[in-house]
Amino acid sequence: MLRFLVRSSLKNPKWNPKPIIVIPQSPLHSHFSTKSGKSSASKGNKNKADVQKPNKNPKRSGLDDSKNAVSDTKETTDERVLRARLLAQDEKNPSLNAGPNGRPLFTDISSLSQLSRKDTCSYFKFGEKELNQMLPEGLPTGMVKEFEESMRSALLVRQSFLDLRDNFRRIVDPPLLSSDGKGLKVRKQIVLDGPVNCGKSIMLAMLVHWAREEGWLVFYVPRGREWTHGGYFYKNPITGLWDTPIQAENALKDFVKYNESLLKQLPCHIFDPVPLGEGAGIGLLKGVDSVSVPESSTLYDLVQIGIEQTHAAVGVVVRLRKELSLVKDIPVLFAIDQYNNWFTFSEYEEPATMRSCRPVHARELAMVNAFRSMMHNSMMVGAFSHSTAVGKLRKDLPDVPLDARVDLPRYSLDEAAAVCHYYHRQRLLPREAFSEESWKKIYYLSNGNGAEMRVLLPLMQ
Repeated sequence: MLRFLVRSSLKNPKWNPKPIIVIPQSPLHSHFSTKSGKSSASKGNKNKADVQKPNKNPKRSGLDDSKNAVSDTKETTDERVLRARLLAQDEKNPSLNAGPNGRPLFTDISSLSQLSRKDTCSYFKFGEKELNQMLPEGLPTGMVKEFEESMRSALLVRQSFLDLRDNFRRIVDPPLLSSDGKGLKVRKQIVLDGPVNCGKSIMLAMLVHWAREEGWLVFYVPRGREWTHGGYFYKNPITGLWDTPIQAENALKDFVKYNESLLKQLPCHIFDPVPLGEGAGIGLLKGVDSVSVPESSTLYDLVQIGIEQTHAAVGVVVRLRKELSLVKDIPVLFAIDQYNNWFTFSEYEEPATMRSCRPVHARELAMVNAFRSMMHNSMMVGAFSHSTAVGKLRKDLPDVPLDARVDLPRYSLDEAAAVCHYYHRQRLLPREAFSEESWKKIYYLSNGNGAEMRVLLPLMQ
């Protein structure tokens, strides 16, 4: 084969291979920003288009693609409009709200705090306006997809959620029994783990909703991965940790959205000056290394310092963690989603040599370092998110109690029955093809994976 190629190349005088030019790249990368941009090599590579096959009629092809995309979108939109119209008509027929074995598909309870064991395997209705008020930081991706596909703001009441809610309720009100009447061990720190798409993020959001209904002060981080990715990052020469001022400012703005009235009532306990770091893209301030905290300040005033001064944002977030641990007037809960991203490497890198960089671990970030630990007396819940592709972590995590991890199961057979009847009620699948045998096949095929069931049920025939 090699001889044949050599002979054919020698016989063909037009064959003139072009030399491959290697464009050297600088071994040092900027560690001040992770904003992605086109590299100089890709900008200067003008011969790339020559290698690709030319389109015979590029204008015609582009028009065809756009027409197909518009038609597909129009069909999907028309189907959703028709489905919404039919669902509006179904609201007038209460007989459609029957679940498995004739049980009510929706619970009549209007508050998460009043749910009991008899409400399990039924759906709790949320108001869209209410959700935006109670969870202004944002909804989990799984919850948004569930609402979009089902075209209704309702979630399944699971016994695992009632157990989680009652666990923290018993901390504040010890004599209270659990929803099933059994005395369970109280845990102030919990890590929600389990297989992918088992509802960890949704359960955490429901817990935050309930806690705020009860008047608790909740520090909710729905996207913990953002604390370790993107933005500017600088190494603080005093602490030796990495500051991320953009993430700090966003965290403070999210925290004050719902808790503003509570923060104005809580006084500060620590009046030491807040150290200043580098601002987002503007470096250090000259001649100033701290900002004072007046003795009459409230937690709201402290948060405003970090929002208004980018140099103080990270220092305020770290100070806020200490201040919240000193609050005794109302219960305080820390709720962190995508918590597993805080136990692996971040997106950031530090130049080590002229030709290599060292990845920065999440524990080296000042904000993560202040909030990650569970070795304290405060109430805290962290939910793992396997959709962020962090990988499987070891069971004994640093700074986490050994008995803190709770494994959430996927849907049980009874829960899957309620879910399938609910999707049948919401016209997510053909009503004439729905049967007990068919939905059980979907359940066993997906192994109780809620997201896969939602995708497979419309294919039922």
